[in-house]
Amino acid sequence: MAFSVSLLSWAAVEYKKEISAINQLGFLLLAIRWGTNFILKAHTSSTTLYTQVLPFSIPYQGWKQRSPMLGAPEDMDTPRTLYKITSGSPGSQVAADSAAALAAASIVFKGVDSNYSARLLSHSKSVRTKLVL
Repeated sequence: MAFSVSLLSWAAVEYKKEISAINQLGFLLLAIRWGTNFILKAHTSSTTLYTQVLPFSIPYQGWKQRSPMLGAPEDMDTPRTLYKITSGSPGSQVAADSAAALAAASIVFKGVDSNYSARLLSHSKSVRTKLVL
């Protein structure tokens, strides 16, 4: 999720004029907001972030014919383990990715919704300073 939010956010920053010209900026902002809301809900306190990561142990064969991550969620047969990241149970890469996504999105929303932008930046700083080792 964090990677997608970051990528969409930087596209909005870099190509705002072009995206606006084809009347798609509103849709892009909705997609970014959906992703950031997901991350915000996963950041339940200043010292806690919940995340899901596909375990490395999932065999590559599942990706050959059909990715286990594609399709409807109810059709997925891969485990979806939830991880709680805290200072005592770190997950620096996921936390850093989440912080970066929130920071990038805060730039996108700065001129659109300044209150939301400030909220994103505040959460980004909290995740970065308290959960990234």
